[in-house]
Amino acid sequence: MRLILVVGMPGAGKTVVIDVARELGLKVYNMGDVVREEALKRFKAITPETMVKTSILLREEHGPRIIALRTIEKIDRSLNTVVIDGARSLEELEEFRRLGETVIIAVHASPKTRFQRLLERRRSGDPATYEEFLKRDMVELGFGVGNLIALADHMIVNESSLDELRRKAFELFSKLVRNNG
Repeated sequence: MRLILVVGMPGAGKTVVIDVARELGLKVYNMGDVVREEALKRFKAITPETMVKTSILLREEHGPRIIALRTIEKIDRSLNTVVIDGARSLEELEEFRRLGETVIIAVHASPKTRFQRLLERRRSGDPATYEEFLKRDMVELGFGVGNLIALADHMIVNESSLDELRRKAFELFSKLVRNNG
């Protein structure tokens, strides 16, 4: 089995890349689903605040691998290739590597570009100020996502148009699937 982990900082374009994977027929497992399920159990609500709090609590209570382990429980082992959205740490990477060949795709955009995109998309919980943006980045980096970006097998730089990002993602996923037989 090949696991393709898509990683990047908020606003880099991961969602667009993941959407391309789905369009190509790849099964996507979102680690955030594990956190959402737990946030509903604990707080009876899914908000940006309860998601961050739940992520932290799960890791404090069960260790840094827990979200990966719960995601792995959901993976259909009969598939040749799956895509994982949301890996954030070296410990999570180790768990996915136990399951099969692991490829990391990092989606990168500059902080200035990412902040502007977050302002424009207006998703609930997105920062309204650059200070909030930097604070959110520090939370993500605290989980360890920078380590996964540094270890990426492939980097998609997303400083251009949405069409260009989609084209790059399509080419990369097509190559990875073709090389997996």
